[in-house]
Amino acid sequence: MAILEVKNIAKSFGGNQVLKDISFDVEQGQVVAIIGPSGSGKSTLLRCINQLEKADSGEITVDGIKMMHTDEAKGKAVYAPKKDLREIRLKIGLVFQNFNLFPHFNVMHNITEAPIHVLKKSKEDAQADAAVLLEKMGLTGKEKAYPCELSGGQQQRVSIARALALKPQILFFDEPTSALDPELTGEILKVIKELAKEKMTMVIVTHEMAFARDVANHVIFMDEGVIVEEGSPEEVFGNTQNERTKQFLSRFKQ
Repeated sequence: MAILEVKNIAKSFGGNQVLKDISFDVEQGQVVAIIGPSGSGKSTLLRCINQLEKADSGEITVDGIKMMHTDEAKGKAVYAPKKDLREIRLKIGLVFQNFNLFPHFNVMHNITEAPIHVLKKSKEDAQADAAVLLEKMGLTGKEKAYPCELSGGQQQRVSIARALALKPQILFFDEPTSALDPELTGEILKVIKELAKEKMTMVIVTHEMAFARDVANHVIFMDEGVIVEEGSPEEVFGNTQNERTKQFLSRFKQ
């Protein structure tokens, strides 16, 4: 069964329709890369799934819980009760492109804040889990450092650890390397590849075509608010039949 089902999602800002009838599923353990030009609706789609924006219509189901659907009589989106939305929120992790760490918290505090206050873990258990995640991220010894004392790559690894601390069913990445210089980009891609090996379910919006080809097992190409093409990396990158996809990928070295 799909852990995420997105059906016929539409979203407009004023008179500008950003998402037009978007549908796709994500299976447990799958890594889905969403690619496409800037302004194609990729980040808005992630924000709708993560409840940071409200879709106008369509249907989203996360791990069997319906987050929203369309009232056919009114033609408008109807969202689940707050209790269900909170449960869904706990199943989803989101890593932003600009880290979004609390600047006045040290690394340990950033990672343990949500497990303590949201999951009601003891401070000791939360810190023990955080220590394991920091080791996994190659950040042991940085527990007391503040975000301003870390490189961009280190900050992004802390933000990934913070997302993982809530033990999400799906982890979303919104262009996780766009704020980093090329040398630091490799650090983050290595972490994501390791998570993929562990069968973490992930949806990744990225402009890193080589990375999308290497780490994803399903690729979605979006343009102008629609899914133009989707399939395996081999199909999309190596044997696309779609002219718009060919045109987009021709700008990148294969």
